[in-house]
Amino acid sequence: MTDSSAISKDTIKRFIERRLLFGQELSLELTAILLVYFVQGILGLARLAVSFFLKDDLGLTPAEVAALTGIASAPWTVKPLLGFVSDGFPIMRYRRRPYLILSGLLGAAAWLAMATVVNTGWVAIATITLSSLSVAVSDVIVDSLVVERARQESQSDAGSLQSLAWGSSAIGGIITAYLGGLLLQYVGTRYVFGVTATFPLIVSVVAWWIAEDPVTETSTWKVIGGQLKQLKAAVSQRAIWMPALFIFLWQATPTADSAFFFFTTNDLGFQPEFLGRVRLVTSIAALIGIGIFQRFLKAVPFRTIFAWSTVLSTIFGFTMLLLVTHTNRTIGIGDEWFSLGDSLILTVMGEISFMPVLVLSARICPPGVEATLFALLMSILNLAGLLSHEFGALLTHWLGVTETDFDNLWLLVTLTNLSTLLPLPLLFLLPRTSSQGEDATGSGSSLPTGQAIALSPDGGSEKSVALPVGAVKSEP
Repeated sequence: MTDSSAISKDTIKRFIERRLLFGQELSLELTAILLVYFVQGILGLARLAVSFFLKDDLGLTPAEVAALTGIASAPWTVKPLLGFVSDGFPIMRYRRRPYLILSGLLGAAAWLAMATVVNTGWVAIATITLSSLSVAVSDVIVDSLVVERARQESQSDAGSLQSLAWGSSAIGGIITAYLGGLLLQYVGTRYVFGVTATFPLIVSVVAWWIAEDPVTETSTWKVIGGQLKQLKAAVSQRAIWMPALFIFLWQATPTADSAFFFFTTNDLGFQPEFLGRVRLVTSIAALIGIGIFQRFLKAVPFRTIFAWSTVLSTIFGFTMLLLVTHTNRTIGIGDEWFSLGDSLILTVMGEISFMPVLVLSARICPPGVEATLFALLMSILNLAGLLSHEFGALLTHWLGVTETDFDNLWLLVTLTNLSTLLPLPLLFLLPRTSSQGEDATGSGSSLPTGQAIALSPDGGSEKSVALPVGAVKSEP
């Protein structure tokens, strides 16, 4: 009986490793890594709650929400710095485990504060920024663990660990996509924040499962200095800074997300439960968009796919005007059904547009500094996203769009939509190659190839954090 039980357990373990873990060995450390990514996805539970809290409980205007949203995403713009801190300042001789524990405690404290004592806009954004910092720190740590383990993968297993990480985060995001809106409608924002506060504690608990040897050297400044020299040499190369400049300009165009969220809730009367349904649809649509890119567009040159996806996204983006002007009602389509269909299409297009950014960012990272340089590129991308929110806030204020006055929302949507076309004349900054390393003639690429990367359920490299965004329009 004992032998039969042992054989059964061994069979189950092999099945899990082969079918579910893509050949990765089932261990406590792997479980801890995947749970950290899962928590990053499940923190999306509070995403809608944050938007409604700023709008209804604190009475902020669309411009204020847009401006403060950018500030709250600031920790994601300094990811390389967080990595240097972790490497250069070990806590009790450990570089990984203590930082994971502290990040979980910080996140739990931040969401608990949101659930109890936060009552002003600036305090709310400061607290949300701390929660964002906690996720960014944990992300830096587990990303470094993934990179270390990925270097030991065979060629046939390359990318499997990154796929597992992305899948764990995606599952967490999909689970909470609808649940966040449902809970918000029936129990309120403070309760949702209280529930969210329990999830970061999982990170603190599983951090003890990370296998890590204590640091023996007394100083790691020489190591960090060497990394900085490598990083400087890398970013000085035209093949790296030119694509990075294009990606920054492409992502920094203004957004109307916050104003559009106010419109859908105050003018159209969308309830949290329905917005949760929209989030579920967009989460699934993101997977569809990534699948389309992986299946059909990997061989398309970067310049071509950026050009066509940007133009098509802009054209489809004008469908928002049908909802803003209520034209959809004239043609017999209800607001909710139109929003669901429109969000699905725009999210698929957004993911197709954004996937080349991630692939290109990974490909231009040379060996030896790939992890740090990729983190820097993603920080540049996040900084552009911050500026996008701030530019959107300025436009929203300038056009006089408020929580009750949406007369100029059509103009705001038009200007922000057209602005996405501005970087197109700079397509020459991009390499001629595709994500498979072939140029338009099918020849091989001379671009350096970095490590594979982990993707998020929203199509970005960064994990989902609960920041107030447009609830109907999903941005990459």
